Amino acid sequence: MAPEAVERALPELPERVDVLVNNAGGNTDFPSTDNVDLKVLDAAWTANFRANLFTAALVTSAVRERIPDGGRIVTVGSIAAHTGAGSYGWAKAALEAWNIDVARYLGRRGITANIVAPGLVVDTEFFHGKLTDERRDLLIGATMTKRAGHPADIAATVRFLASPEAGHVTGQVVHCNGGAYVG
Repeated sequence: MAPEAVERALPELPERVDVLVNNAGGNTDFPSTDNVDLKVLDAAWTANFRANLFTAALVTSAVRERIPDGGRIVTVGSIAAHTGAGSYGWAKAALEAWNIDVARYLGRRGITANIVAPGLVVDTEFFHGKLTDERRDLLIGATMTKRAGHPADIAATVRFLASPEAGHVTGQVVHCNGGAYVG
């Protein structure tokens, strides 16, 4: 997302943002390949970095003065930050480092900043219809719960982090992936 796009959208956003959920992004390099062409790699990695980190960072920076004391920032990360997933995983790992800075900077105002890191979530368009049954079964088999995640699982975790009850939880990565990654 370009800074100009964020600036154009600002007048349409509310003057007060009690809860900001950064849920834009996705894997712009899916399916990734073993391409060694440096220009192709540069484009793929830059696109994932822009889609995942820049979008969250630019929007958060643009609205941070609209977030009142005690507000909440929840960013959707991914298990891929810890399991290796090429440029997508790298971009999601960068989100985690960025989130710590946001939590530290805004914490003095009682604003919390956290990441929800899903694993496999079905009933979304993330895999662009290209998730094979074999891959799906492998990902489900890697969970302790032996089931795929659903959008409602992620929403419930976001809802908790956005609530007053989570007022002392900040700078954290909450893994909502059925135990496929424990960290």
